[in-house]
Amino acid sequence: MPLGQLFLELGVVILALALVGRAAGRLGITPIPLYLLAGVGLGAFMHLGRAPEEFIHVGAEIGAVLLLFTLGLEFTSQELRESLSKQRNIGALDLALNFPPGLIAGWLLGLPPMACVLLGGVTYLTSSGIASKVLSDLGRLGNRETPVILGVCVLEDVAMAVYLPVVAALLLGGTLVAIGVNLIVALGVFALTFFLALRYGHLLSRALNVPSDEALLLGVLGLVLVVAGAADLLKVSAAIGAFLVGIALSGEVADRARRQIEPLRDLFAAVFFVFFGLQLNLAQVPDVLLAATLLAVVTAATKFAVGWIGAARAGVQTRGRVRAGATLIARGEFSILIAGLGLGLAPQLGPLAAVYVLLTALIGPVVTRFDAPIAAWLTRPARPATSN
Repeated sequence: MPLGQLFLELGVVILALALVGRAAGRLGITPIPLYLLAGVGLGAFMHLGRAPEEFIHVGAEIGAVLLLFTLGLEFTSQELRESLSKQRNIGALDLALNFPPGLIAGWLLGLPPMACVLLGGVTYLTSSGIASKVLSDLGRLGNRETPVILGVCVLEDVAMAVYLPVVAALLLGGTLVAIGVNLIVALGVFALTFFLALRYGHLLSRALNVPSDEALLLGVLGLVLVVAGAADLLKVSAAIGAFLVGIALSGEVADRARRQIEPLRDLFAAVFFVFFGLQLNLAQVPDVLLAATLLAVVTAATKFAVGWIGAARAGVQTRGRVRAGATLIARGEFSILIAGLGLGLAPQLGPLAAVYVLLTALIGPVVTRFDAPIAAWLTRPARPATSN
C-alpha cells in the first residue's frame, strides 16, 4: 500500500474519533460507546486496507496494555494486597454468577461442549480496559468503590491464568501432562511477577527515576511493553503484566510516568475501542442479535449484583454501589479472544461474542454515567398502601 494511502485512511479514522470524542464531551458521557459505534460505522462504510487494519490491531493491543498500566499506577502494592485479600469471596461470587449464563446459553443454542465452556468465559470476564477508562474519564480513580472494581478485575485475570492454558490444551488435544505443564508455567510466572512487583518495586522506581522526561518516557514504555509481551508469550495476560508494572512503580517516578504516558494512553485507548467496532460484520448480526441481547441483559444484571454486593461489604453507600456494579458490566478484549479460540468448533461463536461485547460495552458506561438518578430510584421510599 502507498504510504500516502496509509496516512489518509488512518487520518480519517482518527478524525472520526476526534469528532465522536467532542460529541461525548458535549453530552457529558464517557466516549467509549461512541468510539465503539464509530468503529461499526467505519467498518460498514469504509474498506480499510490491510496495513491500516494491522496498525489499528496493534494499536488496540497497546491501548489495552497502557490502560491497565496507568490503572496500576493509582495503587500501591499494599493497597493491592489488601484489596485481593478482601475481595476473595466476591471473586468467587463473580465466577458463580457470570460463568454459568454463558455455559447454559451455549447448551441451549446447541453448541459443542467445549464451545459452551468458551462462551462461559466470554460472559465471565469484565473488560478491565473499559473499566479503567470509565474510572479515569469520570474522575473516579480515588473513589471508595474503586478497590472493589480493581479486586474483581485482578481476580478474574488470575482465574484466566488457569482457564486459558487448560482450554487451549484441550482444544489442541493435549495430554494431561501438557495441560499440567502449561498450567504450572502460567501460574508460576504470574506468582513470580506479582512477588517481584510487591517486594522489589521500590528498586525499579529508583532505577527509572532519571532527570530527563524523555528518557523516563522511553524507559517506562519500553519496560511495560517488554513485560506485557513476555507475559503474553508465557500464557499470562499481557494486561495483567502491565498492571503489575504500574503497581511496582511508586512515589515521584509514578507521578511523572503518569503525566508522560497519559497522552499516549488516550490515543491508543481510542484505537482499542474502535477496533472492536471494526471487527463486527453487520451481515451476521440478525442471526445472533436475539441471543446476544438476552445474554447481555442477564449478565449485566449478574455483574451489577457482584459490584453492588462487593461495594456494600466494603461499606460503600448506595450511589457508590451503583457505580461499582455498572463499571463491571462491560465485557471486552478477553471475551473476543476467548471466542476466537472456538471458531473452528462453532463459527457462530465469533459474531455472537462480538455483538454481546458491543452491547455490554454500550450498556456499562452509559449506566455508570447515570449513577445518581439510578441510586435515587433504588432508594426511593415505598409508597404506602392505600385503603378504600
